[in-house]
Amino acid sequence: MIILFGLAGTGKGTQAKALSEVFGWRTFSVGQVIRDTGEYTSTVDKGGLIPDDDVIRLMNKQIEIANAEGYDVILDGYPRTEYQAKWLMENMRDDIKAAVIIEVPKEELYKRLELRAREDDKDKSAIDRRWDIYEQNITPILKLLEENGIPVRRVDGVGEVEAVTERLVSAVQELDPTAVKQNDDVNGEEIEKSYGE
Repeated sequence: MIILFGLAGTGKGTQAKALSEVFGWRTFSVGQVIRDTGEYTSTVDKGGLIPDDDVIRLMNKQIEIANAEGYDVILDGYPRTEYQAKWLMENMRDDIKAAVIIEVPKEELYKRLELRAREDDKDKSAIDRRWDIYEQNITPILKLLEENGIPVRRVDGVGEVEAVTERLVSAVQELDPTAVKQNDDVNGEEIEKSYGE
């Protein structure tokens, strides 16, 4: 199991899909898993937070299904809170091979998010707030992972989609010797359509 972190605009969702193609793994985005339930639409629409225990239950269910079917897993943006990270350490520590953080400078994020043309992506102060919240949340999570012996690798997320994918594939293979490529022919044009997630 690999944990993939990165702010909106770093290409995290795109790269999680690319990695799942390369390694034949399942990828689970916490946001998508929550949306797929249809149970939290009003909460999400109002910008509310889903209770940690609900998020843990939903993600754990997906992980268990994937494992039962023989798939390894990429966790896209999960855990999001220290509470969720503690639960993972207490219940799945031995399954987690590493955490990888896709890093993109703030100025580059501004450019990418402007291209997405979503209303909340046009306001630099809103992006700055997201950056600050992300940094506040990820710092204790990374500390907890490292205290539990989980290797953490930072990967440069600037460049062509395929180049970033190659960097991530190399990092994953270094961190998880059991990771074996199943597919070298990842369609960069297709995954680029979702770039900026």
